[in-house]
Amino acid sequence: MLFKTSRPLTAQFLPEVMIPTRLYAMILGSAGALLAAYLLLRRKPKGHDEVERERRVWLDRVGRITDGTVIDVQEMQPEGRKPATFLIFQYDVAGVSYEASQDVTYLRQLINLHSCRLGLPTSVRYDPQNPGNSIVVSERWMGLRQ
Repeated sequence: MLFKTSRPLTAQFLPEVMIPTRLYAMILGSAGALLAAYLLLRRKPKGHDEVERERRVWLDRVGRITDGTVIDVQEMQPEGRKPATFLIFQYDVAGVSYEASQDVTYLRQLINLHSCRLGLPTSVRYDPQNPGNSIVVSERWMGLRQ
């Protein structure tokens, strides 16, 4: 006999049996690590203001321009939120008349709301796929004519 072993030959090639408590600890540790990774890396829900800013940026990039008219400027206080200023305007696209409003609360420093009178001509930037999605003012573009 060339090799001398204390274990039988069949036992040398079989894996050791894992102790159940060690197995449960590994499963629990893996689950905890996955939960921690999910909580740290998940996306935070976007707020109303962030969604509106992204919409303006997107329309500023891909929107088409048409002529429109300012109808009104209104200040409203939605339930449970800060007061908001809305610019209400109308425009025509392909023979269809649209009336829309834009929340300009965070763009007040860019426009003079007191000069926005009834009938003020404006340029409107709209989504060609959904003409009801439109803006008059963004961070980089101004459609109001004064």
